[in-house]
Amino acid sequence: MLRNSKVLSFFILLLLSCSSGKKQPELKGEEISRVISKMTDVMVRDITNPPLAARFFSYSLLSGYEVMSEYDKRLVKMQGRLNDYPAMEHPDSLKPINHQLASILAIMETAQRLQPSGKEIEIYKFKFLDSCRSEGWDEEIILNSSGYANVISKQILAYAKADRYNKISNLSRYTPQKKEGSWYPTPPAFIAAVEPNFNTVRPFTLDSASQFKPVPPADYDSKPGSEFYNLMNAVYTESKKADQEHQAIAAFWDCNPFMVNDKGHLQYAFKKISPGAHWLGISGIACRKAAMDYSETLQVLSTVSIGLMDAFMACWDEKYRSNRIRPETVIRKHLDPSWEPLLQTPPFPEYLSGHSTISTASAVILTNFFGDNFSYTDSVEIPYGLPARSFRSFKEAAEEAGVSRFYGGIHYMDAIEQGNIQGARVGEWVIKKIATEKNKNEQASTSN
Repeated sequence: MLRNSKVLSFFILLLLSCSSGKKQPELKGEEISRVISKMTDVMVRDITNPPLAARFFSYSLLSGYEVMSEYDKRLVKMQGRLNDYPAMEHPDSLKPINHQLASILAIMETAQRLQPSGKEIEIYKFKFLDSCRSEGWDEEIILNSSGYANVISKQILAYAKADRYNKISNLSRYTPQKKEGSWYPTPPAFIAAVEPNFNTVRPFTLDSASQFKPVPPADYDSKPGSEFYNLMNAVYTESKKADQEHQAIAAFWDCNPFMVNDKGHLQYAFKKISPGAHWLGISGIACRKAAMDYSETLQVLSTVSIGLMDAFMACWDEKYRSNRIRPETVIRKHLDPSWEPLLQTPPFPEYLSGHSTISTASAVILTNFFGDNFSYTDSVEIPYGLPARSFRSFKEAAEEAGVSRFYGGIHYMDAIEQGNIQGARVGEWVIKKIATEKNKNEQASTSN
C-alpha cells in the first residue's frame, strides 16, 4: 500500500547520505521480525501470558514506529489516533543519524525495559550493533542513532507506564466463584486465573474494553436437550472422533505458554509461543512475500500489535464478566469422569475464545493491507516441532485458529463464533482509527 513512494524514499536516503558524507545503509523489514522472534524467545522462557505479551509487543513496536513516522511521511502520526498518545519530542541535536537504525534500536530498548528477562534483549542489541560495525557503518551514526532511540524509548515507556497496568497488582486478587457453571482452575497445574483485571488497562483505540460487549453466553444448564448441554455434548462428541486432520489443526494453533507436563510428582513446562506472537509471525511472512520495505513492514506489524492489545482487552473483559466454566470441568462432572481434552485447558474462563477474537482482529487488519486473497505458508511453528500450513487468505487462517479450540476440547462453539464477531469489530475499529484515506486508496490501487 506504500509501494508508490518507494522510489521517493530511496532518493531521500541517497540525498541524506551524500549530504552528510556518512554511510547510510538500508535495513530490511526482516530485521524487525528478527527482533520480534527474539522477544518471543524471551517470553517463552519467562512464560509471559498472552495479554501481557501483546502489551510488550505493541509498545516496543510503537517505539520504532514513532522514530520512522517523524522521518517517513508515508506513516501517519499516532497522536490523536491512539488514546492519550502525547506529542513526542524528537532530538534535533543528534545528527547525522540513520532513522531505520534508530527505529530498530528503539524497539530493542523498549523491549529490554519492559520484559522481565530484558537483559537478553540487551545482549542481542549489542551483537546487532557489532554486526553493523563489521559491515562498515559509521561510528558517529551508530552512536547518534542509539541516543535518538533512547530518547524516544523513554517517552514511549512513560506512555506505557500511564496505561495503568502497573496498578493491577494493587487490585483485589481473583477468587473463583462457587456459583454452579462458573470457571474453576483446571488440571494438571490448577493455575490461578490469568489477568482478571486486564480490562482496567487503557486501550489503544477502543473507548473502553467493553465498547463491543458481546451477547451473553448460553445459560448454564446441565439438563439433556438444553442449549448449554448441547454445546457441552458437541465438544465431547468431537473428542471421540479422533480425526487426524482436526488433531493436527488443534496442535498447530495451540499456542499455550502455560502448557505443563505432569509426570508423577514432577511438572515441567513445554515451550510454546503466545497466539499474538504467532500472528505477528504471520504478519512478517506476509510482509516478506509482498517485498515490503522497512517502513511498510513496521506499519503492518505495529498496527497488528495494536489490534492484538485491544482485542485481548475486549476478550478478557468478557471472560471475567461471564466467567463461564470450561468443558473439561463440566464434561467430567456430567458426562465422563475420566475425560481429558486434546489440548491442555488455559487458566482463565471460557467465553469468549481468545484465539477467535485476536485471530479475527489480526486477519481483518492484515486483509486491509494485503487484500482478501493473499495466500501464504505459515511456518511460524516449525521451531516448535510442527509442520507448516498453507492458507488462501488471512480469514481462512483465522477461522481455522478459532475452530481449533473446539477440536482441542477447550471451547464451546458459541465462544468461537462470538469471538469471531468480537475480533472483527475490534479489527475494523483499529483500521478506522489508524488508517488514512491515502492508505486506503493505495491499498485499492495495489489490489487492482
